[in-house]
Order: sequence, then C-alpha cells, then structure tokens
Amino acid sequence: MRDVAALAGVSIKTVSRVVNAEPGVADGVRARVQDAVGRLDYRHNLGASNLRRGKGRSGLIGALLQDVSNSFSAALLRSLEDAARDRGTAILAASLDEEPARERSLVHNLVTRRVDGLVLMPSTDRQDYLSSEVRAGLPVVFVDREPRGVAADSVTVENFEGAQMGVEHLLSQGHRRIACLTDLGEIYTARNRRDGFVEAFRARGIHPDDSLAVSGLRGPGAAEAAVLHLLDLAKPPTAVFAGRNDLTQGAVRALRQRGLSDSVALVGFDDFPLADLVTPALTVVRQDVGRIGRLTADLLMARLDGDTSPPQRIVVEPTLVVRGSGEIPPG
Repeated sequence: MRDVAALAGVSIKTVSRVVNAEPGVADGVRARVQDAVGRLDYRHNLGASNLRRGKGRSGLIGALLQDVSNSFSAALLRSLEDAARDRGTAILAASLDEEPARERSLVHNLVTRRVDGLVLMPSTDRQDYLSSEVRAGLPVVFVDREPRGVAADSVTVENFEGAQMGVEHLLSQGHRRIACLTDLGEIYTARNRRDGFVEAFRARGIHPDDSLAVSGLRGPGAAEAAVLHLLDLAKPPTAVFAGRNDLTQGAVRALRQRGLSDSVALVGFDDFPLADLVTPALTVVRQDVGRIGRLTADLLMARLDGDTSPPQRIVVEPTLVVRGSGEIPPG
C-alpha cells in the first residue's frame, strides 16, 4: 500500500479507502489510485484488512454439499454464489459424497480457516460435533436435510409428500407394479421418499410389491443395472419411480436399451437439464432449487447481520411436472 500511495501521490489512508470501496474520495484521486494499483499489480489482502478493522470476519462462507457435479447441488451452489457476490463474500465449496468422516474433516478445515458461516447438506446421522461452534456464534444453515443433535436453521423439501404425489400419479394411470429406486436407506431424503412411495399405495388400500423396490443405489450405473434386472423378471414392472435425478437417468438408459421407453412409465424425483428433451419427455417431481438456495442464503446472511431469533425450519413444497413419461398406461 505504501508503494501504491507513493506512485499515486496520496496517503496510505486514501489507498485504503479506495481498495475498500469506501466513500469520501474524489473521482480524480480514486482514478489515480486505481491506476497505480493496476500498474503495480497490487492485491488487496481482505483477511488482513478485516482483522485490522476488528471485524473478525474472513469474507468466506463454506458450502458442503453431497456432490457438486450433481445438477441439484450445482444449481443450489449457484444460488448461494449469487447471494454471496452481492455482499462481496466468497464461497468455499466441497462434495461430501455421503461420507461422514469426510464431512467432519471438511467442517474442521473450514472452521479452523474461520469461515464466517456454513451451509451443510450432512452425511452424518447427528451433528452434535458442531454444537460448540454454533454456541460460539458460527451461523450454520442445513439444506436438503434437517439437523439432528444441534439447533440450527434448515431449508428442506417435502420429500415424503413429493414422492407420494409422484407415485399417486402413476397409480392414477392404472399402474400397480411400480418399481421404486432409492439411494442408501440411512440417507434422510432417500428414506422419506421411499416412505412416500409406500404411503401412496397404502392410501389406496393396496401394498406395493417389495420385490420391485431397490435401495442402496449410488448412481446412474447402479440404477441402470437395477432396472435391467427388474425388466427380466417373470412379472416386470409397468412403471418406475426413481427417487433421485441421477437414478432417473439410469432408468432412462435401461428402458432405452430394451426399447421400452414408450411402454414403461417413468416418474423421477427432481428435475435436471435436458429432462424435457428426451423421448418421451420426463415427468418429474420438481424441487425449486433456486428458491431453496435463496432461502438458505437469506437465513445465513440474516445470521451474519446479527439475527439471534430461534432457529427456523423452512419446508418447500415440490411440484409435479407432467411431460409424457409418467402418463404411459400399463401395457
């Protein structure tokens, strides 16, 4: 900063005001300082500046999601980035891959780097390990999954009712042999969607065929193999409910491989890019990811601004998007 001040012919305090975008600097002086910054390739140390001012903030927010390559997590991360950018805050993001040990390690790394807040889509059953940090004032917002063992804000989707709505749609078309594809049973969302699947049948006084339910599916390849196996049964399913967007993709590949895309109905939980461009276009239970991200960011920013009200639990309702694949009647 001394070099910049000398080149621009101003005081160090004036340089500080310019690089921190503070008012009270004449346009001509501001231009001279910015020119000197560019010529000297000066980089402002935001962390040092915050410490010097006594803010005690790093200007960083941690976002630990399950898989940033998944369209749901990617869209959620983009919403958080948009909100953070407006405040001059940066996002440090990482994937947890449903690994509890990885979650604890990454949370520890972010906390020791003094992030200002944390957005967490947990892999752990309980998050008691965060209690001391939350008590110390670290804002934490849980997204997609509710917190357990710690009092914190959360933004989730009504997974149970969403799955029930998707399966009821298939039942209303006349299907009874409906396959159910879900992730690991210990995952909050997978368990809720599986329960919603069962409830749709129960509400009609019937019971789903347990042999058509496959859980523990960790990706599209596993879902594709599972659907191919189900299609080889003596009494194969006439419809498929896929409990996550990448499982839907695997089901699409399996049906296409067998030439059954127009014969077996398919409803997926969660939309994804190009879902409306396959043939037939996919009927999905859509989560409003943009809204989920904005609500999450709003809660976190409010805490950063000093909100000390009790933790909020926000539940977003999904919607059924009818496109064609879920309206195929039983053969």
